[in-house]
Amino acid sequence: MNKPIRRVSILVMALFALLLANGTYIMVFEQSSLNANQLNRRARDEDFAQNRGSILAGDTAIAYSKPSNDRFKYQRVYPDGKMYAPITGFFSYDHGTTGLENSYNTQLAGTDDSLFVRRMVDLVTNQPPQGASIQTTINPAVQKAAYNALGDQKGAAVAIDPKTGAILAMVSKPSFDPNTVASHDIESANKAYTKAVKDPDNPMSNRAAREIYPPGSTFKLVTTAAALEKGGLTPDSKVASPNRLLLPGTSTYLSNENGESCGGAKITMTQALDVSCNTAYAGIGLKLGADTLSNEAGKFGFGSRHLSDLGAAASVFPDDINESQLALCSIGQYEVAASPLQMAMVSAAIANDGVLMDPYIVSEVRSPDLQVLSRTKPQELDRPLSADNANKLKQMMVSVVQNGTGTAAQIPGIGVGGKTGTAQSDPTRKPYAWFTAIAPSDDPQIAVAVFIEDANIPREDIAGGALAAPVAKAMIEAAVKK
Repeated sequence: MNKPIRRVSILVMALFALLLANGTYIMVFEQSSLNANQLNRRARDEDFAQNRGSILAGDTAIAYSKPSNDRFKYQRVYPDGKMYAPITGFFSYDHGTTGLENSYNTQLAGTDDSLFVRRMVDLVTNQPPQGASIQTTINPAVQKAAYNALGDQKGAAVAIDPKTGAILAMVSKPSFDPNTVASHDIESANKAYTKAVKDPDNPMSNRAAREIYPPGSTFKLVTTAAALEKGGLTPDSKVASPNRLLLPGTSTYLSNENGESCGGAKITMTQALDVSCNTAYAGIGLKLGADTLSNEAGKFGFGSRHLSDLGAAASVFPDDINESQLALCSIGQYEVAASPLQMAMVSAAIANDGVLMDPYIVSEVRSPDLQVLSRTKPQELDRPLSADNANKLKQMMVSVVQNGTGTAAQIPGIGVGGKTGTAQSDPTRKPYAWFTAIAPSDDPQIAVAVFIEDANIPREDIAGGALAAPVAKAMIEAAVKK
């Protein structure tokens, strides 16, 4: 072989070697990223044709796949889609996945490492691959009660098992129908998605966990816990309750609701919580100090993200505040912001003898042959208050429902403790209405938080006790047997 031909041969062999090396590198190291690339329509076609596992609430499938007579083979179906949309999310051809469809995508699709053996068995037996099922902690009766009770009001509701942290209900309104976005008619699905995204009411927003708002007077539970734990106060301690309080360093006065008195120059802590006395709680906050109140909020979960399965937002207690801002923070105003999930966690910790449990919404993942692949174990997050002080605060919450602003949550035969809230967010918009509760008071099985963003009623009629408490009552009645 002459020299020029030899050189060409070496060059050709080198190019073939580089080609083989590049192909091997792509197969070994870039396969996952290429499969996940939204521009890879072949991978999307394969995923969309998969027999995904079901998402369950109790024995009810709230998302499942059924055979279809088109090129995708299986259609994703969401019974009661709007009711469960904040939990399931959607599985869409052009818009990917959200909610549990996203966080448990590999398990539902059957591609997770935990299903490797199952995939090999399906391959050998020539069976179509099938995904794992996701068992949620949702109680369908409580979920339905919350959804129906919210009606046409814009808002959200959350329920938690105080002893474990299991989410019993999570509703956000207005909602959307994930069936329309999961349709095999891609053009129709894209129109449904665009319509929902452009809707000014934000139906795709999970107001229960992924949005934060001023919690108003429901935050007084945190202030009360700090006062019991660090302030040396008791439910019977007398606190100052002037008609109005001059905010330190300003010429602005803080007034009580409707500018009214709280019942005297000094009232007990229990009475202050009953009537949700702003001036009393602002004074308590000033005596506690910013560090004490901030630390207590942190122990209840403020400043940390929870429920990662649904991408929940962290609630906020602001840093570096002056005394006038501290007074406002003590009543859940200024820059304090919380999700309904967070306020349900506050009540849950009080109900659970002062122990805050980590909230979770998936209890088990099961293979197609029902073998348990993973199981959530309840975990303690923190202890924001002692068992003794938790019991005292629990009884104060009962007094709110029996004697104070929360009477709309009373249920014959069931002891209910609660706290109302009406939060100003912006002078140009209506206030938010809140209610958080626990029941039964002697052995709590449920902690709830209800948030009403807009009830479409006159501003002067908006109050947590009037709007949010009846929703909480309906949820408790669905969860607790007399």
